[in-house]
Amino acid sequence: MKIDFDGVQAFVMIAELGGFSKAAQQLHITQTALTRRIQKLEAYLDLKLLDRTTRRVELTAVGREFLPQARNIVHDMTTAVERLKDMSQRAKGNFTLACIPSMTSHVLPEVIRSYADQHPDNRIRLLDGASHEVHAAVLGGQAELGIGVQGEKHPDLSETVLFADPLVFICRSSHPLQGRRSVSWNDMRDADLIGISSFMATRIFMDYQLAKRGIRLHGNYEVQHHATAMNLVAAGVGSAILPASYFQEGDRPDMRKIPLTQPTVKRKVVLLKLRRGGLSPAAQAFEAVLRELSAKLVF
Repeated sequence: MKIDFDGVQAFVMIAELGGFSKAAQQLHITQTALTRRIQKLEAYLDLKLLDRTTRRVELTAVGREFLPQARNIVHDMTTAVERLKDMSQRAKGNFTLACIPSMTSHVLPEVIRSYADQHPDNRIRLLDGASHEVHAAVLGGQAELGIGVQGEKHPDLSETVLFADPLVFICRSSHPLQGRRSVSWNDMRDADLIGISSFMATRIFMDYQLAKRGIRLHGNYEVQHHATAMNLVAAGVGSAILPASYFQEGDRPDMRKIPLTQPTVKRKVVLLKLRRGGLSPAAQAFEAVLRELSAKLVF
């Protein structure tokens, strides 16, 4: 059933202003156009809502009964449209973001802080998980945007590279390699490494890049999350290979971040969204902030 909103709005305006002339002026249309709207509405309802004479306009009994509901229809529609216009113009609203946990240590908090300064009333629901879970969340519609590691492309996903994130060596200041300005992957053969699970995108990417160069590493320990590896390094259990964005000098006492070279291996952090459809205004605003800040990142 198609609701004739123009006709309902015209009926309410005539009833409240007491005549066609004032109602037409308020709606910025001619009296002829206003008359057509009422005629169309009455024909659709097969009921007469107004009694019009040369001197005045009066509501019929049916019109008086319909007026309160008609006012509600016009009010609800006007309020909804204004709210949507406000969302569009001011990027108001809420959205869900899926993100790999390694981004939540430094990069994502900075982006969210900047976004919150610009849009203080907006809310973000964050789904943190492995890169394949981020892809699945965006594909399944659970998240509008995703931040993950570049991997196998999906035809339904738009993928934009945000920055290149080199892998680095993390150790305590007492480690034999701590004084080096850089270390090579060959130096890692005898290192007491804490490995990240082979299911994590960073580990998959690292193993692939090293396998092409005939390098294979064997860690003494394996954990699921970067944070666990960091905690073990801090406790003196071993050392780790982690993305540079995850750790900044000064984050933890007595810990060092050393560039890994020969070769330098960089994972690409990407922004994911569905190719079909568009983003909500709130998500669009977040994407703009994310792109601006990520362009300035240097590791």
